[in-house]
Amino acid sequence: MSARPPRSTRVVALVAARDEGDRIADTVRGIRALAEVSEVVVVDDGSRDGTASVALGAGAAVIRSERSLGKGRALEGALRRLPAADVWLLADGDLAAAAGELGSVLAPVLAGEADVAIGVFPPDHGGGFGLVKRAAARAIATLTGYRAREPLSGQRALTGMAMEAVRPLAAGFGVETAMTIDAVRAGFRVVEVPAALSHRPTYRDLRGFVHRGRQGLDIALAVLPRALALR
Repeated sequence: MSARPPRSTRVVALVAARDEGDRIADTVRGIRALAEVSEVVVVDDGSRDGTASVALGAGAAVIRSERSLGKGRALEGALRRLPAADVWLLADGDLAAAAGELGSVLAPVLAGEADVAIGVFPPDHGGGFGLVKRAAARAIATLTGYRAREPLSGQRALTGMAMEAVRPLAAGFGVETAMTIDAVRAGFRVVEVPAALSHRPTYRDLRGFVHRGRQGLDIALAVLPRALALR
């Protein structure tokens, strides 16, 4: 099922972003500084600020939706428009300068040691209670036996074969949980890689609780058909 990427490897970074005008330039520059990356594509999910223009100015290609489709659908739409890559690097637009640390996530995939590599944030990163994270981890373990430390991390490297196996991508914020379930079930080697990553924290305020509620719903909607073996 798995294979080492070819010597001349085309690595395309897909950066999911919505209203990240203050961070997207540093994110793009950090990824472009990685020698392994061939192209950076920012997937702008209906931003209301200048995310797209700032990303273009930083040297990225941009695929933009006029209205928000949700993270998973925006990424799937971009994949349908782009030519195949040997390796895909997925990243969130709010990494800023920490995006330069994604080389450690790419490394095991480029070395042929893994088909999917997931970036693990440093301990105690983020501002939530961890309820959604634990629920996602339990769903992955229940359906596959794989015990994920960072089930919600959007910082991932996948071989082209692995990416095709997990498509179409699940909608919204369920995309990462579903991706891990589908990859493990398909027999691909999934590893988690500690990396010096950081992003915009989700605080324990009203906005943070609304975000977590939506995230939890999206994950439930992605897990349900997989639990029922409909996917």
